[in-house]
Amino acid sequence: MESKIAVINSGSSSIKFKLFNVESKEVIVDILIEDIGNTIKNHHEGLENIALELKKVGIEFSSLDAIGHRVVHGGEFFSKSTLIDDEVIAKIKGLISLAPLHNPANLDGILVSKHLAPNVKQVAVFDTSFHSTLNKEAFLYALPYEIYEKHKVRRYGFHGTSHSYVAKQTAKELNKDISELNIITLHLGNGASACAIKNGKSIDTSMGFTPLEGLVMGTRSGDIDSAILLHLQRELGFSVDEVDKLLNKESGLKGICGENDLRRIIESDDELSKLAISMMVRRIQKYIGSYMVLLERVDAIVFTGGIGENSKYIRDMVLDNQIIKNIKSLVIKTNEELEIVNESLKVLGR
Repeated sequence: MESKIAVINSGSSSIKFKLFNVESKEVIVDILIEDIGNTIKNHHEGLENIALELKKVGIEFSSLDAIGHRVVHGGEFFSKSTLIDDEVIAKIKGLISLAPLHNPANLDGILVSKHLAPNVKQVAVFDTSFHSTLNKEAFLYALPYEIYEKHKVRRYGFHGTSHSYVAKQTAKELNKDISELNIITLHLGNGASACAIKNGKSIDTSMGFTPLEGLVMGTRSGDIDSAILLHLQRELGFSVDEVDKLLNKESGLKGICGENDLRRIIESDDELSKLAISMMVRRIQKYIGSYMVLLERVDAIVFTGGIGENSKYIRDMVLDNQIIKNIKSLVIKTNEELEIVNESLKVLGR
């Protein structure tokens, strides 16, 4: 009988579920539950619907061999994937203040899965854990040190499962041991991040305390002068929630040209659309340049994510630089779900 492992990405308004054959690593079942909180009442109902869909193809949810869960924030507690128990659940719950949009939904997925399949081993795979190798000079902000000590305000980095998977695939592509690999990975999508990987380990990454920092994204501003936030509140009367919404949902490409679908922006002749793309590309190049200094030797620049994989136009613009174009570039399709499978099997000793 074939072994089956599920991957659950439980978001605030959706659940992405994929069932893999452990031996072949092929997807057996792929289910997307959307509109949670409206059409679907909650995550419990969503996962019960998934269980019903599985039953239609002769698979009991409670009979799965294992379940791997994507968890966005592992804080400083989790430097690697881990088997889920009550202590792990309590720590994930304790990290909600660091990821209020993500960890509650991730936790709901875990709790409901444990209720529906109490005897199935479950593993938490954290977006942040790949970046746990950052040194203090890389992850600290130049704030009073006690703010880090007491409140854990620091750079955590995200998209870790993607950067990790792509690094391993790059090592295979270049026929190098990953421990000898120096690359810059660019996960470019509506959310986007860059990562400097030295000897196979993350040494710097563009996202920080939250996924807001770094590159110009679909609706997120990326790097800005932090005093702008004070100005918006003191002088322009913005509330904290309004600033949050502005930076995360109304900025980036959308803020500049009113659109965050890159395909439409590229097709447009509007000057603001051209400006938005130029800003995005310039920021990517700026990070590449800084990471080249940190790495000293760069084996490849690797594009991944929806934009990185599919937009030759953006890749060509990024590489249109006298220094950058001399570095080998690769396009590697990310597979975060497969990385979660591999991480889960490693935790389970399989």
